[in-house]
Amino acid sequence: MDDPGDNTRLVGRSPARERLHRATELVIETVIRVCGVSAVIFVFGIFYFVFREAAPLLFGGLDLGQLLTSSAWYPDSSNPRYGAFALIAGTLSVTLLAMLIAVPLGLGAAVFVSEFCTGRTKEILKIVIELLAAIPSVVWGFIGLVILNPVIIDLFDTPVGLNILNGAILLALMSVPIMVSIGEDALKAVPDAYREAAEAMGATRWQVTWRVLLPAARNGLLAAVLLGVGRAVGETMAVLMATGHSVNVPDSPLDSVRTITATIAAELGETAQGSNHYRVLFVLGSLLFLITFLVNLTADLVIRGVKKR
Repeated sequence: MDDPGDNTRLVGRSPARERLHRATELVIETVIRVCGVSAVIFVFGIFYFVFREAAPLLFGGLDLGQLLTSSAWYPDSSNPRYGAFALIAGTLSVTLLAMLIAVPLGLGAAVFVSEFCTGRTKEILKIVIELLAAIPSVVWGFIGLVILNPVIIDLFDTPVGLNILNGAILLALMSVPIMVSIGEDALKAVPDAYREAAEAMGATRWQVTWRVLLPAARNGLLAAVLLGVGRAVGETMAVLMATGHSVNVPDSPLDSVRTITATIAAELGETAQGSNHYRVLFVLGSLLFLITFLVNLTADLVIRGVKKR
């Protein structure tokens, strides 16, 4: 039998208390809505700040053809030339080689930790991977400068070990933790019914992983790879210290290069605010922003295509 006291409390709630309850819900909903759109606001705010500084030169006589096709980067000479092709080539070459190293390591480690590793070993591996993510980029730069530099010189008989290979190894190691973390979450999100059904049909653990889990988790694994690409493209200090900082269009992984981010970091503090050199660095920042946008757009289109299939 129902307690009449409960109905009395529900019906007898005062109008003031009801208004307070509704006001509290409205405030909570507003806060959640603001948090939801804050990322978009921040992205547009960053783009506005960078583009505002670049606009006077971008629309005031900068030769975009020279910027994108010339390798002559002499912003401080009496006849300044702003050719960023070598910087773009350096950025893309280091990132590409880093991903060739990081993707197999990162996704392989994610599969091993998620599906083949158990108990104490799994916990130790997860802690080690998290510690890799906690190492500051300047420390990675010192590792490239002090450790990898002489190793590359000895192994490949090259005069300088500060090159694409050095920077790519560091960027790969810096990208692996985020790939492992996101990749493991994507594999764990696959329903256990998929595993059980495959095992009931006699599939081995490797067959379950290769033919069931990886196809089911491909969207999450692709997101992990793209986050790693974003980590590599945007890295500054490690590549500044490990790639040789030489304006050069590379012919091999043993060539020294300079990236867009390293150029901005090295030169922005030494330029006069409002000068053409100052503004062309913001043009490079806008170009870097555009590159990352195209990477994310391509990923979104790929994911949409995968979902349709």
